[in-house]
Amino acid sequence: MHKVMGIEVKAAATVSAVDFKGLRRLKEHTGNDFIAGIVLYDGDKALPFGEGMWAVPLAAL
Repeated sequence: MHKVMGIEVKAAATVSAVDFKGLRRLKEHTGNDFIAGIVLYDGDKALPFGEGMWAVPLAAL
């Protein structure tokens, strides 16, 4: 069984729900195999954007 995690990288210092459009589409297509979606961004806080969706600062790497 395969599990799927989507990761996107944004150069912006802020994120919004629109930035998760592609990850939500991936979640729809992969169903129960989807475990999380992460947008890496140039901000300073980890922020939740719905079930299994997170914005995470690049500096956290």
